[in-house]
Order: sequence, then structure tokens, then C-alpha cells
Amino acid sequence: MGFEKNMGSLPRDVVPRGSTRRRGHSKNWSSQRVRIFDTTLRDGEQTPRVFLTTEEKLTIAKALDELGVDTIEAGFPISSRGEREAVKQIAHARLNAEICGLARTDTQDVEAVLDCDVDLAHIFIATSDIHLKNKLKMKREEVKSRAVSSIEYAKSHGVKVEFSCEDATRTDVNFLKEMCIAAQDAGADRINLPDTVGVSSSSKMSNIIKEAKKVTSIPLSVHCHDDLGLAVANSLAGVRAGARQVEATINGLGERAGNAALEEVVMALEILEGIQTQIDTRKLNQVSRLVSRLTGIQVQPNKAIVGENAFAHEAGIHAHGVLEAPSTYEAMSPDIVGKSTDIVIGKHTGKHAVKNKFDVYGFKLDDEQLKQALEQIKGLANANKHITDDDLIAIGWNLIGKVPNEKRRLRLDECTVLTGLNLTPTATIAITLNGETKRYSQVGVGPIDAAVNALKSIAAEGVAMEEYKLNAITGGADALCEVTVKLKGKNGKAPIAIGRSVKPDIVLASVEATVEALNRLLMTREDK
Repeated sequence: MGFEKNMGSLPRDVVPRGSTRRRGHSKNWSSQRVRIFDTTLRDGEQTPRVFLTTEEKLTIAKALDELGVDTIEAGFPISSRGEREAVKQIAHARLNAEICGLARTDTQDVEAVLDCDVDLAHIFIATSDIHLKNKLKMKREEVKSRAVSSIEYAKSHGVKVEFSCEDATRTDVNFLKEMCIAAQDAGADRINLPDTVGVSSSSKMSNIIKEAKKVTSIPLSVHCHDDLGLAVANSLAGVRAGARQVEATINGLGERAGNAALEEVVMALEILEGIQTQIDTRKLNQVSRLVSRLTGIQVQPNKAIVGENAFAHEAGIHAHGVLEAPSTYEAMSPDIVGKSTDIVIGKHTGKHAVKNKFDVYGFKLDDEQLKQALEQIKGLANANKHITDDDLIAIGWNLIGKVPNEKRRLRLDECTVLTGLNLTPTATIAITLNGETKRYSQVGVGPIDAAVNALKSIAAEGVAMEEYKLNAITGGADALCEVTVKLKGKNGKAPIAIGRSVKPDIVLASVEATVEALNRLLMTREDK
């Protein structure tokens, strides 16, 4: 929450303006599910050194809407002209989510929110004695009066109101209940009880919600910060005690140690409590990566749900168990949140994981070759070498070589590429596939793209390029380049196949690497 200052009078004799975009789609409150109030664009953007442009905020808002959040807190309109414009654009973007703007109990703040034409005004004032004495310099009755006036003023203009008692978890419980009663009587549609400094325990949060429920009939919300690493746990405690809304941010962004992470709250509610939300969990990883890219805040590898290592396994016992039955070492199926199991190869890896990895890449190793591969891998790992896909491919090729000629179903016969200024890159490819010669031309955004497109058009139906890597091996204009291509089936179920080629010509190296990967993929499919 922000600071209370410049608090002017709040006139009540005004004509309600109402919103020109009332959509009536604020989803119904239900005891069967919990609403998700996303504050990534407000509290999340208050993360130190994070700044989002209007365009970036709109991009994230659309992603959050597709994710299925119930409310998007688009920003704090009074803070700047740019912030106000961003909130207004989000409010007019015809999203399904309820759009919210933050305001202090101040005439100008509330006016700024109303001018953005949002669905919900989120009005707050601190209620703890610490804040009243050291920040607001106000008495309890003054705080209550200002809260009532601001709620009534916003309601008179036709918007819904959420009222927050800032620093609720450090507020005297009796005064907190007085504030809840006053807010409800003034017309507030819901009340939020934040753990603003992240110092509550789960039992305390539960007690606060239970006490508030004794004196109110409108929905209660929780907004927890993570200063002691308890934001998600405290949010769940609030829900168990009767809160019907959780306020959270993608990746747990926010002031200081951040807020409750939306992805963790949603999955914990579903898995531990059996409580549903409207979130499309399959998009959690996708939205997490978008927010990380636009904010510049990298997600820690061991972050729950969306971290790089969230579904990664290296230890032999773990990898073996997951390969046999994923539930042995995974709390949920990774595809539920848009991720996949990752078997990491390193010094702790066992033979089952290594065999699986080589099988996926199309290398069929016998027991002796598998033993040699495992020895080489552990040797590299013990030398502090991070084992990459390229390392595994090199080991596999050293052991069994490239696809044998007698097993190659695809042969490259001809490759011609035309490119230049004001000329659409066009490639013509001739191949022999299963003894039949085929020729095809295709365009692309560049010569490599055109050549690979032509090759895929005649020989790779149902195949997508998962990864393309280009490395310069030597220096100079005539440098040798190494191209590695990773292909997989578009349905995600086909094996992954990797091809590699080293040549001074980038285009030919790319085509040959793709041909190698296709041969390996076709051979693997035959074996199955």
C-alpha cells in the first residue's frame, strides 16, 4: 500500500457518473471457489527497479485475462500521468476480468480512479497504531471517518469498492472490527485484510478473518507479503478461515520480499484444499515467463511451480522413480502448469536416466555402450562440467556414429538458395525419400529459414523445430560453423531427434543438420 497524504475533503452531493463500460461480468462469489485478484501491475510493479511501459502493462493485462484471473489491479492512477493512461487503456481493452484502480482516502486519488473508467475502486487507509502514530498522525475516529467518506463518494459515482485496512495484521482486533463494520455500512462491496509487512503467522491470519466474519456479511479478501516466506501459507490460512478472495502476483513480485505468488496459491488451493479457481493452470508457466521477460526479474531456478528446476530430476533414484511413475517424485503432473519433466544429466545421474535421454535423442545403446556413456558423463561432471545436450550428442556419436547409410530414409540431393536486397529468400530442395526423388521450393524470412521450410514441406510433415543452435568454431570470414537442430512432433508425443553439421556454409550446415535429425527421427519411429 502507498502513503496517506494530501487528504482533502470528500464532497457527497455529486451526481453519479457511472462507468461507460459496465460489463456485469464480475464473476459471482461462491463458497465453492476462491476468486483470484491479481496485483502484478500495481503491487508487482512496485518491485524495486521494475518499470513497465503502457504497452507492456497492456500486454501483461491481456495475458492475465487469458489466464482467467477474476480481477486485474491495473495500477495506481494518481501516481503519474503515464500510470493513469495505462490503467485507462486496460479498462477500455474489453477484457473479461474486472479492472481495478488503487486510491488512498483522498478526493484526488478517487477522482483519478474514476477518470480511468474502471469497474472497481480499491480504497485503502492504514489502521494499525504504528501507522496512525508515525505516518498518518491521525486518531482512530479520523481514520474511520475518512474511510467512510471515500467509500460513499466512490459508490455515489457508480463503481464497486474494495476497502483495505492497511497493516491489518498489526491492527488492534477490536478497532479492525469497527473499521470492517463502518466500511460495510458505507457500502463497500468487499473488505481486504492485508498482511502489509509480512509478519503474520497462519494462525493469526486465520483468527483475523474469523473475527472479521463475525461482524460482516460481505466477502473478505487476503493480501499477504512474503517478508518471512509465509505469504502463500498465510493466504491459504485466510481461505480456510472464510476469505473468498486471494490477492497475489505472478512470480511473487512486489515490495521488498514480494507478495504471495499467484501460481503457488492457485495450485496449493487445488491440490491441498480441493478448492477451484477460474485460472487456466496450463498457462501459468507461459504467463510467468512473459512477466519475467518484461520486468527483467528472473525467476529463481528452484521457484515452486514455474522455476526451471521445478520438475527437474538428476539424482539416480529420483530420475528412475519419475521415469517409472511420475507421481513418485512429482507433486503434480507438470503439464497441468504448462511445463514438462526434465531429466538432468550430471554426476548424480543413474543408468536409467542416461538410457532414457539417449533413447529420446534416437541413440540405441547396448549395455556396454551405456556403461561407457555413463562413465564419460560422470567424468565430465566431476570435472565441474555442466552436461549439455551437445555433450550427450557428441558422446552418442562417438559410441555409435551417425545414422548408418543403410538406415537413412532421406538423402539430400540438391540445395539452391536465392537471397539478396529487395528479394524474398527462396530455396529449392531436392531429396530422395524412400527411393523416390522429390523437389520443392519455399520462401522464408532468411535463406536458412527458406531452406529448412522447403525441406520440412516435403519430408517433415507433422514435425516442428524445437531448437536451433549456431556456433562459430573458428574465427574469420571463412570460419567453420557448427549447427545443431532439435526436432520433435507437433503433437508433443513424438520422440525428439537431434542433428548436427559442421561446414563453412551456414545454410548448407543448417540443411544437413536438419536432414540428419529427420533421418534419426524417422529411424526412431520405425523402431517403435
